[in-house]
Amino acid sequence: QVQLVESGGGLVQAGGSLRLSCAASGRTFSSYAMGWFRQAPGKEREFVAAIKWTGASTYYTDSVKGRFTISRDNAKNTVYLQMNTLKPEDTAVYYCAARPLVVLAPLNGARTYDYWGQGTQVTVSS
Repeated sequence: QVQLVESGGGLVQAGGSLRLSCAASGRTFSSYAMGWFRQAPGKEREFVAAIKWTGASTYYTDSVKGRFTISRDNAKNTVYLQMNTLKPEDTAVYYCAARPLVVLAPLNGARTYDYWGQGTQVTVSS
């Protein structure tokens, strides 16, 4: 079992920055791929970014490329999402998720993740 706890959400003006953190406990953190997803009101949950064991393997949805950066610190069992140049359309609840590295399915599929955090609200005002 893996427990995930997100933090770092809040209210920010357009053009601002936030850094989300996701602390993991339980089984060996380094054996899991980690993803960030988001869900806006009335919309389906969508993929934002994912990372495999190291920062050499990162993946982003097109709308956040160049603005968001996912990273992880395996010594601290934590994954981060640095969000820069935020836009009102980035407003959503952001979720951290984990799945074993051995799973070969594409990283952008929410159904392929086994563990989820409770979510943290990000609101970007215009």
